[in-house]
Amino acid sequence: MKLAEALQERADINSRLAELYPRLSNNAIVQEGEKPAEDPQSLIDEIESCTARLAELIARINLTNCSICVDGKTLTEMIAEKDALNAKINLYRNLIGAASNVVHRATRTEIKIKSTVDVGKLQKQADAYAKELRLLDNRLQEANWLNELL
Repeated sequence: MKLAEALQERADINSRLAELYPRLSNNAIVQEGEKPAEDPQSLIDEIESCTARLAELIARINLTNCSICVDGKTLTEMIAEKDALNAKINLYRNLIGAASNVVHRATRTEIKIKSTVDVGKLQKQADAYAKELRLLDNRLQEANWLNELL
């Protein structure tokens, strides 16, 4: 199985678990004399099966990510770099949004509000980080499809 397939299966299992919990909750109690729409025990059994498979996949994915190197970095290091780039991009975009808010003055005597940062420069940096993120993500996706799950 390719790493990418394992990642897809992990996402599918997480989605399935998110669907199962409300179904289990909705069938946990019923009015006396009534039957639940679904058997809670079969839902619990499915949750147990899904979480066991999820634990196995996560362990194997993590082992694979620590073992495979691309351009001198493990996939784990690349994922950490991707997370850091996402954090920077979000921070820069939020700062750009806050600094770009225009405060209109009705009269010349009202207090003038101005940005304390260079919005254009920040935007260029955010764009550079976004490009770096895209390129990094492409390398990760390629590695995910080229490498087998350990």
